[in-house]
Amino acid sequence: MALAVIPARGGSKRIPRKNAADFCGRPMIAWPIRAALESGCFERIIVSTDDPDVAALARECGAQTPFVRPDHLSDDRTPVIDVIGHAIETLEGAGERHEHVCCLFATAPFLKAEDLRASAGLITADGVDYVFSAARYGFPIQRAFRVTDNGGCEMFDPGQFHTRSQDLEEAYHDAAQFYWGVRAAWLERRPVFTPRAHPVVLPPSRVWDIDTPDDWERAELMFRALGLDGS
Repeated sequence: MALAVIPARGGSKRIPRKNAADFCGRPMIAWPIRAALESGCFERIIVSTDDPDVAALARECGAQTPFVRPDHLSDDRTPVIDVIGHAIETLEGAGERHEHVCCLFATAPFLKAEDLRASAGLITADGVDYVFSAARYGFPIQRAFRVTDNGGCEMFDPGQFHTRSQDLEEAYHDAAQFYWGVRAAWLERRPVFTPRAHPVVLPPSRVWDIDTPDDWERAELMFRALGLDGS
């Protein structure tokens, strides 16, 4: 079976103690741990953290914390791929090896066990390095514009101004819920967004970027509206 790794730093600049804060009646990190447990996909579910309080909370929620993440991998500029690589290397140093490793994001309360089960089979296909959650942009990115220094605006691609929205190519973005990866891809720090990665497109109602208090409030409203809090 596979390994699940949840990166969860203690620090958070925009929302203090974000990973441990209450989201719809549970600590934020409890939701992805629950999805991982319910999925039945993983031999072990571990949390990579530098914070003893987050580690204790993760264990209360059913995850394991077999090591402390080092300081040089615990700032807000550390790539997730390095955190997962470190986790694999640390466990292999203790004699434990997994061919498939799934990174689950601590701030992904909308993650569902069935998403993990459905995507688990895709990572075993030949020629696949990663399988990750994705979402479609709600508006054509070709029509995007920037606000200029004088308060005006200019399109990123002016040539698309007269193109009908329905004639523009659809675009997708990372949904930041999970990254399945094969062992070699993580250890070699291979980039995710390549032809060797398979995106799994999720419905927009379950894709939320929670970075500010306003994001948090709106995400909780949608979470409850979808009945994901069990109410």
